[in-house]
Amino acid sequence: MTLTGTVTPDRPLIVVAVPEEAAHLDTALPVLLTGVGKVCAAIAVSRALAGGVLPSEIVNLGTAGALRPGLGGIHEISRVVQHDFDTATIRAVTGRDFGGPLELSGTGPVLASGDVFVSDPALRAALAEHADLVDMEGYAVAAAAAAYGVRVRMAKQVSDEADGEAVTGWAESVDRCARLLAGWLNDWQNTAGVR
Repeated sequence: MTLTGTVTPDRPLIVVAVPEEAAHLDTALPVLLTGVGKVCAAIAVSRALAGGVLPSEIVNLGTAGALRPGLGGIHEISRVVQHDFDTATIRAVTGRDFGGPLELSGTGPVLASGDVFVSDPALRAALAEHADLVDMEGYAVAAAAAAYGVRVRMAKQVSDEADGEAVTGWAESVDRCARLLAGWLNDWQNTAGVR
């Protein structure tokens, strides 16, 4: 976890998983690098918010794999789910809900998060029944923020097709994706009047 800048109540906190995705950010806003996966993301966001000063919102930027052919570009996520947590079985065993879907402020697709880099076509097809995109941190960022009552805006740039070529696809496209995410953030800041 690395936090650059200071969290203040009048500005958003930018949350990104890895330095490669944040490589082209040019912002005065505080930026939190969480590391890869749900555990790293949940711990990093919780530590950043536990200090008592909450940001106006969290803006989570990152790459995501497409679960459907032809899905590209940047998407503001409307809902995030965990694809590696068996909510139904936990409900049957405990009688309580844990790890259910989280609604976000975006109007775009559904993001499935899990601690698996999706590159298996069979897993991709199964996930596509319930989601449009897949990543490894989004759900944890949203869950940690929700625990502190902080709103989340999530923008994900499609980096690969979440198939057998995903590993090389991500590596080859991450710099381009980082440039596009930085451009999206600049446009959003200008539109929202955020400095």
